[in-house]
Amino acid sequence: MIRYSIRILFLCLLSVRLWATELYVGAATVDITPPLPVALMGQFHLRIAKQAETPISASVLLLENRSGNRSLETSVLVSCDLVYISAGIRDKVRQKVKQKLPDFDVSKIVLNATHTHTAPVLEDESDDVSFLYNIPREGVTSPAQYKEMFSDRVAEAVIKAWNNRAPGSVTWGLERAAVAYNRRAVYKDGTAVMYGRTDTPEFQNLEGYEDHDINTLFFWDKNKKLIAAAINVPCPAQEVEHRSAVNADYWHPARELIRKKYGKDLAIIAMIGAAGDQSPHPMYRKKAEERMRVLGKYDRMEDIAGRIARAFDRAYEVVRNEGTSDVVLTHRVAELDLPQRVITREEYLDSKKVVEETEAEIRADPRKKDQLYAKATWFGDVMKRYDLQKNDPYPTYRTEIHVIRIGDIAICTNQFELFTDFGIRIQARSKALQTFVVQLAGPGTYLATHKAVKGGGYSAVCQSNVVSPEGGQVLVDSTLAILDELWK
Repeated sequence: MIRYSIRILFLCLLSVRLWATELYVGAATVDITPPLPVALMGQFHLRIAKQAETPISASVLLLENRSGNRSLETSVLVSCDLVYISAGIRDKVRQKVKQKLPDFDVSKIVLNATHTHTAPVLEDESDDVSFLYNIPREGVTSPAQYKEMFSDRVAEAVIKAWNNRAPGSVTWGLERAAVAYNRRAVYKDGTAVMYGRTDTPEFQNLEGYEDHDINTLFFWDKNKKLIAAAINVPCPAQEVEHRSAVNADYWHPARELIRKKYGKDLAIIAMIGAAGDQSPHPMYRKKAEERMRVLGKYDRMEDIAGRIARAFDRAYEVVRNEGTSDVVLTHRVAELDLPQRVITREEYLDSKKVVEETEAEIRADPRKKDQLYAKATWFGDVMKRYDLQKNDPYPTYRTEIHVIRIGDIAICTNQFELFTDFGIRIQARSKALQTFVVQLAGPGTYLATHKAVKGGGYSAVCQSNVVSPEGGQVLVDSTLAILDELWK
């Protein structure tokens, strides 16, 4: 009987050994700062940057799960100091990786943007987009030139991460840091305004929740050296959004603080959580914050970076001994057809009037084209959508999402500036221990909630929204359906 029990135990141990998996980790960081001068993306008027106040970069995290010599799964996450990820940029990176690694599943390369408003314009008239600038033909780096440079460098970084992958370990942590403020002010008449005044008797409340969770992932090599970290902050990088210089915004000083302590080569994967209605700009108590800033002799960027770095430090200290190499790694890619926001005839006529008035203003004074061209194309897109509805009264919008399981945590991506309530719905219902919701992993358009659309205002009007609030719920439910499959 004893010999039989020992034999059963031996077979169990053998089974564990045969089926145990090992995590391989590769990482790389690459400079994506454009040649200057360059046109910047993120405001309605043309800005030409003649200087780079900080470099902008892309960081790559490559994961592979292996059983012996057999590769079971791969996943690649690339965070970029850009305003969003255009389809053209994404496809070029995948194509160039495929040329060098023909057997690699490039559909599992995910690029996400930090949403800095001081990074290069990514698209021009040759692209099928609705928001265009009057960029000079000569004397500045063109979007086409930047796309080639960016895709070359990022593809090379992905290949480098693949080639340097090695056995490693991972763990995850959670801390809190107040970085984001809900930026939509609601008034007595039910209207809402982005960055609206709060010092008026008409002000009632901020429209939605502010998510202060900082989710973190830590990756070590076999010698327990920290080689990569993913940091999920539900706030776009928009502290210096109005400047006319290239700038990575708050992520640059945050990365510098963290690397000063953990190593200059640490790859930091910056992920923006669901934050379409959030920003780092205070909506009230501004004078009190300014007083503290002056007395403390720090600027807002340093303050935000310090909060993120402190949250990172606290999480690291708690979980630093929890690293494991035998984790589940599963990466699902799905394409969803989301209900579009339908354009009413009134919205069409209002947009048509704006386009006609704007174009007349440009004709009267061509010097205004730099300031007004983006506005005309933005409203003009509504007219195009209305015309398309004549043949398709219930239009849908196709979008790519990724759902990744790494041990007990989940990463769920979407292309939108996703209002925070949608992200909370995913996190609250997810079976994962922690769920990283990552927005702007694709072309960014706002995806607003029903209450936001009811309040109106920029970010919740038809010009801002391609997908309807109902489409947002489809995104939530579809993401959760995949998560449920991964946690069976």
